[in-house]
Amino acid sequence: MNPKNDLNLIADKLPEWLEESRKYTVLGRPASYIPELAYAPAEALGVTVMGADGTEITAGDCGLTFTMQSISKVFTLLLALMDHGEDGVFQKVGMEPTGDDFNSMLKLELVPPGIPFNPLINAGAIAISSLIHGVSPSDKLSRILAFFREVSGDPDLTYNEAVYASESAHAHRNRSLAYFLKDNHVLDGDVEEVLDLYFKHCSIEVTCRHLARMALVLALNGKDPVSGRELIPKRYVAIAKTFMITCGMYNASGEFAIKVGMPAKSGVAGGILALVPGRFGVGVIGPALNHKGNSTAGVHLLQTMSEAMDWSIF
Repeated sequence: MNPKNDLNLIADKLPEWLEESRKYTVLGRPASYIPELAYAPAEALGVTVMGADGTEITAGDCGLTFTMQSISKVFTLLLALMDHGEDGVFQKVGMEPTGDDFNSMLKLELVPPGIPFNPLINAGAIAISSLIHGVSPSDKLSRILAFFREVSGDPDLTYNEAVYASESAHAHRNRSLAYFLKDNHVLDGDVEEVLDLYFKHCSIEVTCRHLARMALVLALNGKDPVSGRELIPKRYVAIAKTFMITCGMYNASGEFAIKVGMPAKSGVAGGILALVPGRFGVGVIGPALNHKGNSTAGVHLLQTMSEAMDWSIF
């Protein structure tokens, strides 16, 4: 295993791999249930790979900006763990995959004790948002943005106002989930304030480079790739990576683990954050989604890369 040789091979082959995977964009379409996301270019596909030494390799539409959506849930989970510890967090959310759609309410009502099965489905992420410390909603948002900026290495990272407004205006299912959680004594705080925070962190705008840098921090067990300083406790990173394997790709998480074998988290704007432990962070954008909410071309590209580079952790 020679990281330098790997980087040379990736640099040589990545454009070819990407263009082959771009053909799969026709099998999906951008999300439209958040209307602002429907404007994304369906044919786009981009990737950034970041090595542990800071080397960046890019291909395709890697400069395209998009919102994190569910990818942000990994990092709000980490912040909540740092605020409350494992016991505090796992009183509110479980540790298991659901087998249901990411916005399903079904098991909240049917399965005692009525808490979300995991923090990466919508109900779980809304509950996690209620746990973020802060004296006011604006203070909580400031803490989230400060954490995301530190992990991404971009002090100017912020949320997209248009996507946030679109998400908030069409969030009928998420509002139902949140009020159900409130009635079940799972959600702390004012429901609308919690939802507003959730919509804003889902609307944080990034590029593939941001995702690759954030993934690299996780690949390095929570350490800043430049300074080596611990940004996130190793134990909490291990928890997040486990959830990424078991729940990170919605209802295709098992299939992705078998075919790709990398801890990853997708979002319905078409982004995918993935990592090779100790070695690489990867950020992908491909707005055309399959019926499970994952990028059609992005998943194909990651499978191609994993097979060619032997990146599977299994």
